[in-house]
Amino acid sequence: MPQTGFSFSTGPGHDSPMLDARRRAEAAAEAQKRSFLRMVSHELRTPLNSIIGFSEIISKELCGPLGSPQYKEYAQHVQQSGLKLLRLVNQVLEIARLDGHATDLSPLAESLDHALDDVLEGLRDEISARDVRIVIEDQGHLPGVTADPRGLRTVLNNLIQNGVTFSPEHGEVRIRAHRLLGRVRIQIEDDGEGIEAAEIPRLLQPFEQGQNALTRSTEGAGLGLPIVVLLCRAMGGALRLVCQPGSGLRAEVILPAA
Repeated sequence: MPQTGFSFSTGPGHDSPMLDARRRAEAAAEAQKRSFLRMVSHELRTPLNSIIGFSEIISKELCGPLGSPQYKEYAQHVQQSGLKLLRLVNQVLEIARLDGHATDLSPLAESLDHALDDVLEGLRDEISARDVRIVIEDQGHLPGVTADPRGLRTVLNNLIQNGVTFSPEHGEVRIRAHRLLGRVRIQIEDDGEGIEAAEIPRLLQPFEQGQNALTRSTEGAGLGLPIVVLLCRAMGGALRLVCQPGSGLRAEVILPAA
């Protein structure tokens, strides 16, 4: 016999039409969000890549001399600005993806040594420019972790880049890792100015920055640490910051052991 009207039963195995409608609305909103992110990704990244690529060609005078040296300098400024904007776009997209409980992470047995090699190669110019020394304890024999390969490298990149940025010139960033009850604790410590402990909760929120060492001469949007928090959580781990003013910042990442 066909049923008419609405049933508001909430017994086991029965969802009310209102709950079904809410779920459908949430699913539609999530699909719309993913569609918007794909559109933003294409519409912003494509022209930015062109700007970065052509400005590099001009700055390197690959098609012939420019004439005035100032043109070369201006092209380098355009390239650097394009790279900064592209990083910001990528970070905003990553925050939106992870905040929407992204499920495309693929946890695998990963070598910390190999991941660090990849990250440090990408940061080589920045490390060299600031003349910061990277010290990895027990390098070559670090414990393995279970993590998404791209996510692990993003976490390490953001934390090491922070350490390099906020260390004084000729400073040092120390990296160590050890097993702890089926998990691995990775510590990345700099010898910068440090921050007040009360500042930490705010630093872990998107678009927030500290009031002292973490804001000096930096142009970030305050998304690096929130991305690390979300990635660690998505990979079954956690992030902890330990600091004392004047004695640097220590980031501790906990991830499942391989």
